[in-house]
Formats: sequence, structure tokens, C-alpha cells
Amino acid sequence: MKVPVFTTTGSKDGEVELPHVFSTPVRNELIHKAYVHLESHSFQRQGRYPNAGMDVVAESNSPPTGHHQARVARMAGGGGGRQGQAGGVAMTRKGRQAHPPTSERVIHKMLNKKENRLALCSALAATASAALIKLRGHKVDKIESFPVVISDQIESVVKSKELVKVLDALNLSQDVDRLKSRLKGRSGKPLLRGRKTKVGKSVLLVVKDSKNLSKASSSLLGVDVVNVKNLSVLDLAPGAQPIRLTVFSKGAIDEISKIKSPHLEIMVINK
Repeated sequence: MKVPVFTTTGSKDGEVELPHVFSTPVRNELIHKAYVHLESHSFQRQGRYPNAGMDVVAESNSPPTGHHQARVARMAGGGGGRQGQAGGVAMTRKGRQAHPPTSERVIHKMLNKKENRLALCSALAATASAALIKLRGHKVDKIESFPVVISDQIESVVKSKELVKVLDALNLSQDVDRLKSRLKGRSGKPLLRGRKTKVGKSVLLVVKDSKNLSKASSSLLGVDVVNVKNLSVLDLAPGAQPIRLTVFSKGAIDEISKIKSPHLEIMVINK
């Protein structure tokens, strides 16, 4: 399948043949699984202070019985405070946890290399589906073909105002503008916990060299830039929801053509 190549001014500059990776069947369940497994690699380890809830002076009433009270350990001392209250064990107020998490626990999930590669190929193929892109909420009414491919001139963009002009020329600014309504701060628990704003995701630019373009996109809402060698399901399907509006550079398409889809390998073997 051929798609047009656009310049930074929006004019067409020939066509490019999409690699066979883009013909991989879209499997939402596999994309979701790969996202969950890869996201777990960034989780922070949890642990507890070993003596949490146990740094108290408490003794049990056992062996004497007949006091008409449980034999759980109780605070020593007198003169009020917590004197006589239960403490130091899991069932009591301000006591320790019964089975606290340990930092040694393995919390990341492993994923087979071939399964991860198939999920990536499936996510790349989904970027060519206008229906899936609209289903995610992107505004792509003025865009004719997917995926959007742009010349390598995009990698020389350094300033944000230059990148804004490029997005306008490619009719992508309509999707960026939809996020402006989310800048209004939220109240309640999100505000207290440092989540005052929740902007969301817009255009993803996949290029061969992201050094300059990353600086230009830092001030644009929802616009992200990724090097094609570091491309992951985490970038293409945020929240495990296929699929994000993606723009590929011509050089990135050449690099993607080197990826061998496991699905196509199986088809060749069956023939």
C-alpha cells in the first residue's frame, strides 16, 4: 500500500510504499497485554519499615486468666494516654500490618520477545486505520490518508512556532486544540494529590533523529516525539487503548521496514 509523503509546508512530495509490518492484523488484546507488562517495568518498589507499629511497650495478659478480656498485648504505663490499650500486633489500632509488602518482591511482568514484537507490529498496523484513530477521540476530519508520512525535513525543526506551522499545514492542529479545554484545573482529591490538570495525548511524531524536535515539542499540548529505535507499544497506545494519531518521517519508515513481523513469518512457513 502506498501513501503520500508531505513536506513541512503541506504539499505532496511523491509516495512511499508502506512496509509489510503495516499489514499485520490488529489484535487489541495483544496490545493491551504488552502495554500492561511493559508499564510494570517502571513501577516503584514498595516496602515497609520492619518495626512499623511494633515500637511500643506492650505485654500480654497471658498466662493469668479470668480478667474477662482478650490476652492480646496491652500498653504499659499509667496516667492516661494509650495505657491499657492493645498494641504491637496486627489486629490492633496503630498496630503492624499482617503481611506487609517487601521491596524484594518482583513486581514487573515478563513478556516473550516474539510476543512483544508482534504487539508492536500490530500497533503499527493500527496507525493506518482511520476508524481506530477516531474511536480513540482524535479529530482527523481533514486528513485523507493514514498513516501520515512527512519528509525528513521535520527533523531540522528547532523552535515550537515552526512546529506549530508544520502541524497547521498537515491539518493536525485541530487535534492539538481539542486539549485546550482540559487546562482548567480540577478540584478535590486530584488537586490535593498533585493532579490538578490532566491534559491527555495528541500527535505522536516518530522520527529517526529526535534531538532537535524533542525540544520544539516540549511546550505543545499532548505532542510527543520518539526515536524510531525506541518506539514501543507504550508510545503508540497510551493507556492500552489503540491507537494514537501518529506521524512518521520518511527515514522512520525505512527503519520500520527492517522489523520482521512474526505473523508474516508464520504465513511464509505455512505456504
